[in-house]
Amino acid sequence: MIAERLVTALRAELREGGLTGSFLVRDLDTGEEVGIDPDLELPTASLVKVPLALATVERIRRGELDGAEPITIAPGAAPGGTPGPTGTGRFRRPARVAVDDLVHLAVAISDNGAADALFALTPPGRVTGLLREHGLRGITVRHTIGELSDTPAERLPDAELHLAHALAIDAGTRGRGHLVPQLDVSRANSGTARAFVDLLEALWVVPTDGSGIHPETAARVREAMGDNLLRHRLAPDLVSDSARWSSKTGTLLNLRHEVGVVEHADGGRFAVAALTESRVPAAVQPDAEALMGRVARTLRDHLRGR
Repeated sequence: MIAERLVTALRAELREGGLTGSFLVRDLDTGEEVGIDPDLELPTASLVKVPLALATVERIRRGELDGAEPITIAPGAAPGGTPGPTGTGRFRRPARVAVDDLVHLAVAISDNGAADALFALTPPGRVTGLLREHGLRGITVRHTIGELSDTPAERLPDAELHLAHALAIDAGTRGRGHLVPQLDVSRANSGTARAFVDLLEALWVVPTDGSGIHPETAARVREAMGDNLLRHRLAPDLVSDSARWSSKTGTLLNLRHEVGVVEHADGGRFAVAALTESRVPAAVQPDAEALMGRVARTLRDHLRGR
């Protein structure tokens, strides 16, 4: 009953702040969880880089890929390059980067060019297949990161960017379809808060009988998520001198996401997934970022206090 009242109050707070979405927090040691619409399917934006990293690292472990192999990355603005706000997306010259290091760039700084270089080695369908091999359902990978760089936002001048956000807000259907293909869950990379928490649990709680993700693979993905430099969303409410936050963000038009695990010095471990849609037609929304963190922390505190 307490959890129901809490969820009702938090859903109203999100609505007042212009957000809807899907949250789930799970205690990785007890399995207890609390969430807000955790099975709502949404496009995943850059969250897809976590399954991509998992697939790449696992294929390296199996000997199917060479982690030391250098890959040539085209500049983001050049033909064949993938635009992006960080990393190789801002480069002016081609660069050669080892596969192992591309994994780090894709997760730690959300480098779009690095991610698409990895997708060239392991296509979207293969990434989905590797998730299914590990019993992970609810996340489907359908396209590369480059396709996220071809939305109405890229075709409008900065002064009219709000129009792209208005289209993102108003052009959807009740069935989660959308005029913008990158926001249509039947065409875009998609997932739920529950599915991402399941993925996080598989990475942090590795069975000793060999039935789950290989410990070496899980450790490498956890390391990359621990190095995530994008810490403006949930981190301010979850990290401290006695709590480590390992995560991945995802942002596209009116979507703001983050998934990760907070590990406390006393041994407590909580997987957190926050996938949201904004109803406010603006690209910069610090209040929305703060609200996401506050809701995630409140859900975590509820479980930790039980």
